[in-house]
Amino acid sequence: MIDVRLFSKVLIANRGEIAIRVAKTLHNLGIRSVAIYSDADQDAAHVRCADQAIRLGASSADSYLNPQAVVQAALESGAQAIHPGYGFISENVDLARACQQAGVTFIGPNEHALDVMGDKIRSKNHVATAGVPMVDGVSEPGLSDAQLVEATKNMAFPMLIKPSAGGGGKGMHVVESHDELASQLETARRVAKAAFGDDTLLIEQLVRAPRHIEVQVLADTHGNVIHLGERECSLQRRHQKIIEEAPSVLLTDETRARIGQAAVDTAKSVNYVGAGTVEFLVSDAEPDKFYFMEMNTRLQVEHPVTEEVTGVDLVEEQIRIAAGEPLALRQEDLTFTGHSIEARVYAETPAAGFMPSTGTVLHLAEPAGSGVRVDSGLRDGAVIGTEFDPMVAKVIATGTDRAQALARLEQALDEMVLLGVNTNLEYLQHLLRDDDVVAGRMDTTLVEARLNDMVFDTPSEKHAQIAAQFIHQIVQAPTSAWEYDGFRLAESAPITYRVDYPADEPTRFDVVLQSNTQLLPTGAVNEFVYRDASGVETVTVAAEAPTSQGTRVWLASNNFTGVVLVLDHKAQVLDILATMESEERGVDPQVRAPLPGTVTAVHIDDGSEVAAGDPVVTIEAMKMEHHLKAPLDGTAAIHVKDGQQVRLDQNILTVTGHDADDADDA
Repeated sequence: MIDVRLFSKVLIANRGEIAIRVAKTLHNLGIRSVAIYSDADQDAAHVRCADQAIRLGASSADSYLNPQAVVQAALESGAQAIHPGYGFISENVDLARACQQAGVTFIGPNEHALDVMGDKIRSKNHVATAGVPMVDGVSEPGLSDAQLVEATKNMAFPMLIKPSAGGGGKGMHVVESHDELASQLETARRVAKAAFGDDTLLIEQLVRAPRHIEVQVLADTHGNVIHLGERECSLQRRHQKIIEEAPSVLLTDETRARIGQAAVDTAKSVNYVGAGTVEFLVSDAEPDKFYFMEMNTRLQVEHPVTEEVTGVDLVEEQIRIAAGEPLALRQEDLTFTGHSIEARVYAETPAAGFMPSTGTVLHLAEPAGSGVRVDSGLRDGAVIGTEFDPMVAKVIATGTDRAQALARLEQALDEMVLLGVNTNLEYLQHLLRDDDVVAGRMDTTLVEARLNDMVFDTPSEKHAQIAAQFIHQIVQAPTSAWEYDGFRLAESAPITYRVDYPADEPTRFDVVLQSNTQLLPTGAVNEFVYRDASGVETVTVAAEAPTSQGTRVWLASNNFTGVVLVLDHKAQVLDILATMESEERGVDPQVRAPLPGTVTAVHIDDGSEVAAGDPVVTIEAMKMEHHLKAPLDGTAAIHVKDGQQVRLDQNILTVTGHDADDADDA
């Protein structure tokens, strides 16, 4: 028996739900945890849950993306090891090298494995020599955009551009023709550089309608390598996984054994150490055939489903392996029980093209119960900004079989309430109810194909009444007119509010408060019973700080969760005046930022002539690019520059229309 002592203190070089997830296992093992943070995260949940927290800098570049600063923080805190989580620099060989030089243990693979498998180009070329089937493509490092265009001239379309250094779907672009290849390469390089610090690209033949299957492996420092089964990750949008499950319903026992062995052989080929994932494309039409995609040399976002069906704590295994312990598990000892499914909760607005959503968490209720697990980085009062990935939580449900896991997950998503930012919760429920998903008939194109047919809940007259009642009765709380145990309205002066639902097709409600309606607190935080002539309904309601434009009220009920804007009399008057001014002015000549972010490209020169619809500026937020267009024909005056941080609704540029020029000449 090898005598191994675990670490006494470990620094977690990450944030959000994964940092909290790692901290929990460290606590269970009696190991103290050290969190790091940037200014945007100074009051984040992961900072609060750790035993110690260290500020590294103002931005991600100064903190989560800075290997030297991370290692220095470990040394200063007395941490003997660093757990990188996933994303950021979790697959960065510079971090592993800096750890080795400083005498700090890196809880991850060796430099060789990171160097080979952490780069998509290098990994594909390495695995190809072992005879693993590959998708056709161009994977030569150092090629310029022009060289990539030339190298792919004989490839068939569609093709897929992928960052060599990254993952998570960021920077991946589908190209349908040579005409768009050059511009897509430019965009992909920009995103890859911002997300991973490396803009090296590769291009692959896009396999239409594949299944995405990945295999979890564990390898120790004593030469033992095992796999813990596969995960199905085919439900994706823009190459970003949304729902994952274990095991896959596609594979037969024979294929499962072959793909598992292929993953083990891949890990052995680089003397891999730690937890890793080997990803494959599997043909839906020929499920016995699979093609190597890449190896992720870290923990995966979707690792909980493997933990649930195997009973193995993968983070604990990572820590024990890094401390030098041999694997206690043998391949023949592993058992797989039941079925587990994970849904990723994002701060975004599916009904508005999945625009990232920002704000402050006004109310949070996370589901619980048999077979339900939530890995979350949320708390009441948390600020959701644009500096980080929009994933804020994961909901995992496990059952004796797939049908029970699906049912539990749908119920858990229905029970989850998050007010203050828009989320994809309703969208996830739509996917889980899809007939093909329920039957296990899915591929990586299904999500995109379903989106246009999805109808999302919108507020009704009753929701408008509840929101207006909340503002008048709870927020404004007149001392004489309303009481919780009954109130009266002056018959001669009915109180009116306007309630707007800002969406692609805005909805407006004119609400007259009635004397037979009440909003009664239940005693639970932000929970009320709304009573009117039709009966009673329990709702959760919270409001943002009022402004001159009105008050944004968030509510969650049985058939709508979202935000409406409530305008009292003063706000209505101001809105009428603003509308009149806008109508006189015509098309708004100003292009404003739709959300806070960073200007990554200014596509025109100041003073340029533009046509309505021309791309003018690109803003990056939450690792996604948003392209702003000219509102009318005219001359553009640019108010921002590359790299500039912009706030919500900031004026980006102004277009002076030709009609205005003609009027000046007259």
